[in-house]
Amino acid sequence: QVQLVESGGGLVQAGGSLRLSCAASGRTFSTYSMGWFRQAPGKEREFVAAFTWGGGNIYYADSVKGRFIISRDNAKNTVYLQMNSLKPEDTAVYYCAASLRFQYRDFVSLRAVDSWGQGTQVTVSS
Repeated sequence: QVQLVESGGGLVQAGGSLRLSCAASGRTFSTYSMGWFRQAPGKEREFVAAFTWGGGNIYYADSVKGRFIISRDNAKNTVYLQMNSLKPEDTAVYYCAASLRFQYRDFVSLRAVDSWGQGTQVTVSS
């Protein structure tokens, strides 16, 4: 399994931007579909964005569409989440996820996630 380590979280004012990074170990990174989820206090973990392994498909949750951008650099074994126009409701722990068996609905519902990162806190103040 691939090992995932997130970084880049922090405190930002509403309207600001942050870029999260997720570094993956392992030589087979390019074969994984990658994504981001988030979990706010007292809420379930929810899908944010995904980038399939072939690079052919990118998906976003409606709540972040137009504000967040997911990208990946296979040469660096890293996936990124550029978060713009942040809102207080974006406050959560953000988790990187990897899947070798990506099917959109299964991934969104967490069933198709094979590896998780430890999470990074994002706090957006109003």
